[in-house]
Amino acid sequence: MSSPSPRVAILGGGPCGLYAARVLSRAGLSVTLLDKGTRPGGLATSHERAGNWYDMGCHMLHEFDQEIYEDIMGLMGAESIPVQLDAKIRWAGAFYRYPLQFQDMIRGIPPATLAFYTMGLFYAQIRQYLVPWTPVNAEEALIQLYGSPLYEFFFRDFTHRYWGIHPRELSATFITTKMPRLSAVDVLKKALGKFGIKDKSVRAVDSALLEETLHYSRTGAEAMPRAISGAITQAGGSVIQEAEVTRILTRDGRVHAVEYLKDGTTHQLECDECISTIPIPWLASRTEPPPPLSVQEAAGSLRFKPISIYGLLVKKERCIDALYIYYRDRAFHRVGEPKNAGLTVEPADHTVLIVETTCEIGDEKWRGTDAAKAQIFTDLEQENICRREDIVETHLLRGETGYPIFALGFEPHLKALQDWVDQIPNLQSTGRQGGFKYPNMHSAMRMGATAAQRILKRHGIKA
Repeated sequence: MSSPSPRVAILGGGPCGLYAARVLSRAGLSVTLLDKGTRPGGLATSHERAGNWYDMGCHMLHEFDQEIYEDIMGLMGAESIPVQLDAKIRWAGAFYRYPLQFQDMIRGIPPATLAFYTMGLFYAQIRQYLVPWTPVNAEEALIQLYGSPLYEFFFRDFTHRYWGIHPRELSATFITTKMPRLSAVDVLKKALGKFGIKDKSVRAVDSALLEETLHYSRTGAEAMPRAISGAITQAGGSVIQEAEVTRILTRDGRVHAVEYLKDGTTHQLECDECISTIPIPWLASRTEPPPPLSVQEAAGSLRFKPISIYGLLVKKERCIDALYIYYRDRAFHRVGEPKNAGLTVEPADHTVLIVETTCEIGDEKWRGTDAAKAQIFTDLEQENICRREDIVETHLLRGETGYPIFALGFEPHLKALQDWVDQIPNLQSTGRQGGFKYPNMHSAMRMGATAAQRILKRHGIKA
């Protein structure tokens, strides 16, 4: 007589949690996904406002993970729109392709200035070759990668403004997991390598390809998580929206139930396995009995950077000549125009802008005050994106835990939490918030698939 299928509770309905539920439900397990949002997708979705869709940032699917890509394309069908990557960065008074290219730097920077930056980079590489050193914070890591002149010109103020933290107060780990690597740097390093000067510095993140096909839809980022959610329910799983996890109950060292609040009523979900993608500090603070004091203190030491997304309906056919553009010295750090990727906008002679900002909970950007909007509108005008009289509607979308903050010394706190999770045999914490990482869309889904496969393997079930 075969044993009953394990009951799996999945906490959080972003790409990671959704895909874990997709894998498990497809294998026939009893799966219930709890998500506090009104729509599946977490931060990687979009929301309907007055007849138009507004994304929570720029979220499109890459083709890098072929297995996941083919699965998602099968689920989305004709809803998927292929679109070529067209990203730019506003820098040194002009627009450049993003990631920044060596030839663009040569063309856009005065020769004397370029020579100064290049010598700084050359010196940084020679220094690292002759006297290898390990950076202790993000400032030192950036200097090691790019040299002091380029760090001071390009990275220092932008990083400080974006995170609200000076680079010397951020961990060097931040650079190896979040900061894209300038291809200009790679060109110089290859040239130095021909002379026997090998690169021994920290590694930044490999940049996205210049020519790459992404996938989107006419209703924005919401189509993909909606398709995955539909596949879960069709396979017999359950996806419960507007369900906030309030307690994770353990007994004999294992998770046995999850409590959640929906429509003002507390519900209890019994489970044999639990995959959590909610912020890992929340997981610790909501587990009962509570974890050791040292784990609770570690949870209190990890922080996230909130985000405020201003979705604008603009009375223009088109505002920017790209899918999205990065800005270094504005009230926003990125502006996207999803109509350029195929988003349907009404009226047809209007467009939608996704204006992304970092903030703190309760500040003016978070609250969407008149002063915050006025600064954004002024900056949009100064960048010749649109005039404030062109802006017909403004919709504010917010994310309390937008980005993990890799503050100096965060690593032992994260390890303490991960070690605590590892001691609970039927609990996994993964994904962007649950793993305190920076995965892109397909990488987050792969993390969910990996968590699901661990459960299948543990119970001897074939995927």
